[in-house]
Amino acid sequence: MARKSFLLRIEKQLYDDIESWAQQEMRSVNGQIEYILRQAALKYRSKGQILDVRATQKTQKMQNESGETSD
Repeated sequence: MARKSFLLRIEKQLYDDIESWAQQEMRSVNGQIEYILRQAALKYRSKGQILDVRATQKTQKMQNESGETSD
């Protein structure tokens, strides 16, 4: 699985809470944040609320290149 690195800025209290939670579950802070996000995304996806943005962008690009509009 490819991994993407990015900078995340959060309040110190939230970081401290996640750090404590991570220690309780024997994870790194990074691993805990990834776990939380993965669980939220799975829940969101199961409700059918996650769109494949890349597919939408590709379709829009193809329409723009062919002169079609999405009106």
